[in-house]
Amino acid sequence: MFGLSPRDLKRQLKRLGIKLDVEELEDARNVTIELPGKMLVIDDPQVVIMRLQGQTIFYIMGEPREVEIEEEEVTPGIEISEEDVQLVASQAGVSLEEARRALEASEGDLAKAIMLLESKKRFTS
Repeated sequence: MFGLSPRDLKRQLKRLGIKLDVEELEDARNVTIELPGKMLVIDDPQVVIMRLQGQTIFYIMGEPREVEIEEEEVTPGIEISEEDVQLVASQAGVSLEEARRALEASEGDLAKAIMLLESKKRFTS
């Protein structure tokens, strides 16, 4: 990092009393960062993975290039019956509006909508 090899960085942090797990990802072909209207692509990057205090940090070195992308057009919404909304709301224990949004996000798939809502509840509780 900043001119230090992963081994040197680990030694420096150890002297400071900070335990850091550092590993270099050897076979990375490219790294892509998606932004609205464009992507940044780094070909043949040097990637170092650092784990510190429960956090994972990816340190990426290389020359980025911009790739323009077209925004996806929003397709007209599918019809969602009121019965489906009520079923998803009761199964997932959420409001009708939350159930409707989950059904729209899952393109009307009842099982996906329920799983989406259940996973959101797990992460927020």
